[in-house]
Amino acid sequence: MQENELIPHLFRTEYRKIISVLYKLFGIEHIEIAEDIVSDTFLLASETWGQKGLPKNPTAWLYTVSKNKALDFLRRNKVFLEKITPEIEKTETTSQEIEIDLSNKNISDSQLQIMFAICNPCISTEAQVGLSLNILCGFGIEEIADAFLSNKETIYKRLQRAKEKLKTEKIKIELPNQHEINSRLEAVLTTLYLLFSEGYYSTSQNTTLRKDLCLEALRLNLMLTEKKETDTPIVNALLALMCFHSSRFEARTNQSGETILYEDQNINLWNIELINKGEYYLNRASQGNQLSKYHLEAAIAYWHTQKSDTIEKWESILQLYNKLLQIEYSPITALNRTYALSKANGIKEAIFEAEKLNLADNQFYHSLLGNLYSNIDNIKALQHFQAALKLAKSKADQITISNAISRLIVEKENNKS
Repeated sequence: MQENELIPHLFRTEYRKIISVLYKLFGIEHIEIAEDIVSDTFLLASETWGQKGLPKNPTAWLYTVSKNKALDFLRRNKVFLEKITPEIEKTETTSQEIEIDLSNKNISDSQLQIMFAICNPCISTEAQVGLSLNILCGFGIEEIADAFLSNKETIYKRLQRAKEKLKTEKIKIELPNQHEINSRLEAVLTTLYLLFSEGYYSTSQNTTLRKDLCLEALRLNLMLTEKKETDTPIVNALLALMCFHSSRFEARTNQSGETILYEDQNINLWNIELINKGEYYLNRASQGNQLSKYHLEAAIAYWHTQKSDTIEKWESILQLYNKLLQIEYSPITALNRTYALSKANGIKEAIFEAEKLNLADNQFYHSLLGNLYSNIDNIKALQHFQAALKLAKSKADQITISNAISRLIVEKENNKS
């Protein structure tokens, strides 16, 4: 990997790990110090590696430099030194006795504690999720705005207010008691769900699939299952959902980056190991008596990993969508349901149900109707594809829709001749 590709990659994979340990060290009230130290580390990497070339172990280099910068800061600032190490005598060399542990275990523990510290009821659920995406997962303001279907200014103000509130309330970065864990778990899972969704289908970046974000969401979710305090059925349900979706990564796009529709995917590219893991976590999720949206979405995703194309499969998916809409209605969920409806009950009924939603400003609404109308009413199909093309944000989607339009035009010309 070239330097111009490596640093952005390491920023995505290592920034949030290093900063989680430093957040824990400095506390919520001084998170800007941790952010400055890690940002300076990556800036120095960009300058040094550009002049001297890449080190043998770039990740280890980042860890060492950030650790040294943190220790240098503590040597210069006795106020923080006394705050962090009140139990030992303060000397000029005291900071050397402070352990800045960047082991995998401490990183995982720190991230888990930060997740629950941020997801505190003193701030709104929207702020909890947004701040978690920003602090823990390294999301930019634009990406969070896309995830919330909001604008950058609104998100920026929301995050700043949330940070100030956490400071004012002097929230500690630690794993809370079991009762508080249970009350905050929904916000934590929503954060991971949005993180995975942003990776699985990114609207803020010019790509359809960003595996690094999906893998990070999987890693953080897996981390929850490894702690007895957070190893609950709903956590396992979300992990099963991620495994099932991840199993079809390689089949979702072609070499040109064009999206491959589900019915056109090469099932030989599906990852059997991930499907099996999804089934394992879905079975674990069945313990207990809670039926969450994650259980239903995981079950829907499970059926999508079954290679058969039977009525039973699509009727099962349709019934799961019906239950999901009862638990939590969403126009997008209702739109997704119409595809299963077309496979189970026929295209005409699906078109009728889809058009009732009237999501005129949604590209997927027009793309779905374009596909449903194809070979039934190609004029309407073309109109919907053209509307979808105007609304499409990513280049991959634009290519996919343009190809669909081209096929319809060619078919129209062939019919004339």
